[in-house]
Amino acid sequence: MSASDTGRLASNLGYRFQTPRLLEQALTHKSREGRPSYERLEFLGDRVLGLVVARLLYERFPAEDEGALARRHGHLVSQETVARVAIVLDLGAVMRLSPGDDHAGARRNPSLLCDVCEAVLGAVFLDGGLDEADRIITELWTPLILEDATPPRAPKTALQEWAQERGLPLPEYLEEQRDGPPHRPVFTVRVAVKGRGSARAQGSSKRVAEQEAARLLLERLEQNDE
Repeated sequence: MSASDTGRLASNLGYRFQTPRLLEQALTHKSREGRPSYERLEFLGDRVLGLVVARLLYERFPAEDEGALARRHGHLVSQETVARVAIVLDLGAVMRLSPGDDHAGARRNPSLLCDVCEAVLGAVFLDGGLDEADRIITELWTPLILEDATPPRAPKTALQEWAQERGLPLPEYLEEQRDGPPHRPVFTVRVAVKGRGSARAQGSSKRVAEQEAARLLLERLEQNDE
């Protein structure tokens, strides 16, 4: 990683590492043989992120019950949301990948972007302590918290509720296809509500594909209800 890359990422984070090797490890994919990868730091960063986001929600929404806070928390620490933050930080441009993964478009893979973002947060925690990690997460996640005035519902949950309110059978999900190498699969999933149509979507995991398919179908059904 070049000095310019380090400087740009430090500027985006608002933090300069005292131990640069921690940042290098956080940005290194396991395909770079012989080098420590991001995976252990991801494990740590995931827990740090969850803790700080929980505190932010607890303080910002004092009137909400545990269920509402849990829905907000699940959305804010989801792969999709963390990948959005990774894009803001431009982590894809500075990840250390093997030539094969680079050529295959790994820098744009939401799952990998999420993992590396969590690894960077874990590296900040080890390098600067919880106060620095808390400050960075607060700055990056507060705008995302403010996006939703009400607790968000996962698309699968919302689609299920839509069907139940109309006395329809529960949505049915079918994995239609699985492509790509084992370490970077692409799932194609179709969801259908009996008598009301279906939608198809792809994702880096079955769960992600199901959520996206549910979102697409619900959007279409709600438009038809208008």
